[in-house]
Amino acid sequence: MRKFLLLSGGFIAALVALALVGPIAGLLFSGVLVALGMHFYIASQSTFSKIIWFTVGLIGVLSAVSNIPAMVGLAAIAIIYVIYKKWNGEIVEIPTIKAKEEADPFTNFEKEWSNLTK
Repeated sequence: MRKFLLLSGGFIAALVALALVGPIAGLLFSGVLVALGMHFYIASQSTFSKIIWFTVGLIGVLSAVSNIPAMVGLAAIAIIYVIYKKWNGEIVEIPTIKAKEEADPFTNFEKEWSNLTK
């Protein structure tokens, strides 16, 4: 039963991802426009070229906003990845940043303050 649920969930996620290939490609193109606009805006010297590259970046941002359905497609691709890992019996861990409590002086402020005042 577990394999059937993984297979049906993967099939549905694959259909959603395939249906949203167009918006995903549009979002990728928008990201390239934004990256190019930012890169060349920073590198340009004249005011006219800064205006041109700012306009290119702005067009990329507006295009990215219009491709919001691509986020659903990216989520479907992430679900396919998780289902693939579960199918193979691997543990799926979402990478997060874990702060070390001992190394962070703000979590143990009283301890650090007592060490400083000694």
